[in-house]
Amino acid sequence: MSTKLNILITGVGGPTPRSFARAIKESGNYKSYRLIATDIHPHAIGLYQKALFDKSYITPKSSEADYWSVMESIILEEKIDIAIILPEQEVLAWSIRQDEGSLPCQALIPPKAAVDKMLDKGVLTEALSSSGLVPASVLIDVNYKHLKEYTESSLKYPYWIRSATGSSGLGSYKIENFDDLLRWVSINKGINNFIASEYLPGRNLACKMLYYNGKLVRAACGERVKYIMAKVSPSGITGNTSFGRLINDKNVFETAKKAMDIMFEVTGAKKHGFYTVDMKEDDKGVPFITEINVRHVAFTQCFALGGANLCEDTIRLLDEDPTFETNFVQYTFEEGLIFLRDVDERPILMKEEDLMNSDSHV
Repeated sequence: MSTKLNILITGVGGPTPRSFARAIKESGNYKSYRLIATDIHPHAIGLYQKALFDKSYITPKSSEADYWSVMESIILEEKIDIAIILPEQEVLAWSIRQDEGSLPCQALIPPKAAVDKMLDKGVLTEALSSSGLVPASVLIDVNYKHLKEYTESSLKYPYWIRSATGSSGLGSYKIENFDDLLRWVSINKGINNFIASEYLPGRNLACKMLYYNGKLVRAACGERVKYIMAKVSPSGITGNTSFGRLINDKNVFETAKKAMDIMFEVTGAKKHGFYTVDMKEDDKGVPFITEINVRHVAFTQCFALGGANLCEDTIRLLDEDPTFETNFVQYTFEEGLIFLRDVDERPILMKEEDLMNSDSHV
């Protein structure tokens, strides 16, 4: 049997780290894994999933002074080979540490220059604005005195609004008129800066891209169709997909690659790290970039179930597996594959043609 790898996975209260853990432990075949979990919250469910994680720790926030001393002690105590860092703010902290040249263990961390530009949707949109790859967009300061004149001179109704920073659909809503905007700003008092964009009615797409030491190594595409707990969000988008498709779409990949090439050029950052490029199609089926995540997202296990185990690819690269094919591969899937996900349930991979319809009966 291959030697066990000690893998540290952070933020296990969230679905993405647990999805990553299952992808390597249940769908992987590279080596055996000993998984060490961390989270900042004592109620984080992953800390107590003993069948998945071998040991768990509560850590300080990455912004707190004792974060690194605690993390380094865990890495030393558990003999960690590889760290998988998934919460965005923690990725940022590790990118700063990497920029200083002193990561405490092996980890696939995007360069700080790339993280800085990509975490802020406003900065990202501005960087891509001349490329034609992003929808017409404006930044909105909710305290601006002439908000009505500014927004209506910049965009036609309806338009899409969301928080300029953060992920998971934070602050997302379809604005039909100015009163909608005022109500939405009032409801979301914690958000002062929004980004408003041309409304795109088409498919909601994602391209996962794995870069290593200056080279694009792997990519795979998917479509988000429906969302977990969609009814609790006025926009219907929660950022956590309940029904999605694994797709083979060269145009989606090419759009994502163009955007990433531009961002690496703009930032001067090395092509390194894992990214999830989000896109939305217009009414003609043309995809536009809406967001770039500097990490895996929650349905990464579904890709692994479909044969695109980007999680284990990451591990194999960091472990310097000599048998890993480093030439670029765009994963392709069996046509018609979909996935279904829900809270407290394992995802299901199946053919879309096997979905029951309203005429089905016992």
